[in-house]
Amino acid sequence: MAESSRVFSISRLAYFAVPIGFLLVVMLMGVSVAGFAWTVVVPIALAWWIHRLRTEVDEQGVTAVGTFSTHRLPWHDVDGIRFPRWGAVRLVSHDGTEFRLPAVGFSDLPALSKASGGRIPDPFAAEREARLASH
Repeated sequence: MAESSRVFSISRLAYFAVPIGFLLVVMLMGVSVAGFAWTVVVPIALAWWIHRLRTEVDEQGVTAVGTFSTHRLPWHDVDGIRFPRWGAVRLVSHDGTEFRLPAVGFSDLPALSKASGGRIPDPFAAEREARLASH
């Protein structure tokens, strides 16, 4: 990946949920192995999901890797981003289609702006520059 490329992924701390889930599965299997053996899949699926969800930003565009799908949008098709009141950040294309950006939050905007080469503006930049100018 180039210098301005960036991958936004879920924090590695999320993997702590996997052994906890496994312990819960073992406790359930203590009640009935035959009835709860299928629950072993749950912590494995959780680990896969944590590993898979990510947003990749590079010089060509944005790739949103979701649970079951991957969307690639080149920069010339990007109209902007949207922050719904509840839910994940959305990338909006020129035709109005919205794509969820996994593992990207409002606090990631400066890094997202830098990785996009300024194509996505940094709303914190003006405030930062004003603060530095006042000193």
